Amino acid sequence: MTKVTQPLAEVFGHSPNDFSERADRYRIRKLCPFNNKVPSCTKDKAKNPLGVCSVNYNDQPVITCPIRFREDWLITDDAADFFFDEGANWTSLTEVRLVDYYGKSAGNIDVVLVAYDENGKVYDFGSLEIQAVYISGNVRDPFAYFMSDCRKNADMDWSSQPNFPRPDFLSSSRKRLAPQMLYKGGILNEWNKKMAVAMDSSFFNTLPKLNEVKKSEAEVAWLVYDLVDNSSKTGFSLKKTKIIYTKFIESLNIITKPRVGDIKKFINVLQEKVDEKLEAEPINKTIDNPFESQP
Repeated sequence: MTKVTQPLAEVFGHSPNDFSERADRYRIRKLCPFNNKVPSCTKDKAKNPLGVCSVNYNDQPVITCPIRFREDWLITDDAADFFFDEGANWTSLTEVRLVDYYGKSAGNIDVVLVAYDENGKVYDFGSLEIQAVYISGNVRDPFAYFMSDCRKNADMDWSSQPNFPRPDFLSSSRKRLAPQMLYKGGILNEWNKKMAVAMDSSFFNTLPKLNEVKKSEAEVAWLVYDLVDNSSKTGFSLKKTKIIYTKFIESLNIITKPRVGDIKKFINVLQEKVDEKLEAEPINKTIDNPFESQP
C-alpha cells in the first residue's frame, strides 16, 4: 500500500492538479458537475459546502459524496436495465419519501425509476439506493487548506496532520447500508419490487461474499463502479465495474449478520477483569453506629 499524503482525490468534481479554466471556475463558484438538485455543491453546508467528491485510499479514489454517482446518469441506465423490459418508457424521480403501514417515514428513496405506458400511466417502478462512503478523521481541514491556495497546495503532504481522513467502510455498512436494506428494502420487497444499490468497488469489496443468482431470478442488483483516469482531461470518470445479482432476504441476512470472533478471546478478557476485581484490596469505609446516642 502506497502511503497517501494528499487525501483529496476530487474537489468540486476536479483533480487538485487540474488548473484548467473549467476547474478554476468550479472551485471559485463552488459548483457541482454531477447533476445535483441545484448547480452549486450543497454537501454538508449550502453556504460553505464541503466540496470533496472522493478521497485517495490505497492508490484508488473512493467516492464519499452520493451525488458523485450521478455522473451522466449512468446509474439510472444500469438500474433500468435490471428493472424493466427492453424498450420500456421510463423516467427517474429523486428523493421520494417512503412510508410504512402506519404512515411513518421509512426514509427517502434516493432515486425511483418509473415505467409508464403510452398514456403516461405508471405500471412499474424500482428503487435505486446510492451508497457513498463515510469518512473517519477530519476532511474539512485539508479541504480548507487546499482551497486557501489551490496551486500551491495541490500536492500537499497532509500525512503528519492529526485525524488524517480515510474511508470508514465498516460504519458505512452498519450505519447506512444495513438500515437502508432493512427498512426501505423490506417494504419494497414485500411489494415485490426490485432494488438496485450503487457503490464503488472499494466499499463493495469490504462486504461479506454475497450469493449470486441469475439476473432473471434476482431481487437486488449491486451496481459496482470505479473512478478511472480520464485521458481527455485531468481527473476521473465514473465507470461500471460489475453488476452482482442476488436475492433480497438472503443478502440482508448476510450483510446484517455480524462476523463472529473467537469466544476464547472474550473469555480471556472476562478472566482478566475478574482477576483484577478479586485481587483488588477491599474498600474500607467507616460506618456510623446506628445505636450510638446522638448529642
